[in-house]
Amino acid sequence: MKTVRIYGPGCKRCAQTEAMVKAAAEKLGVDIQVEKVTDTKSIAMAGVMSTPGISIDGKLVHAGGLPDAARLDGWLAA
Repeated sequence: MKTVRIYGPGCKRCAQTEAMVKAAAEKLGVDIQVEKVTDTKSIAMAGVMSTPGISIDGKLVHAGGLPDAARLDGWLAA
């Protein structure tokens, strides 16, 4: 099981990013656990300067704007 953290204040883009992650995981058959991080201090400590951000198993893979679907598939499949 992969742990995916979505960093952001809970905005529309953050919710859309979460939906994209869940849809990609389902499509690929990858078992994930999604955690939302909304605390600004925790977001900054993770190195996310622009939200939404995504980390997979503790590695920050994306920050700022919606992720590219093909890249998202690659991150989850790795």
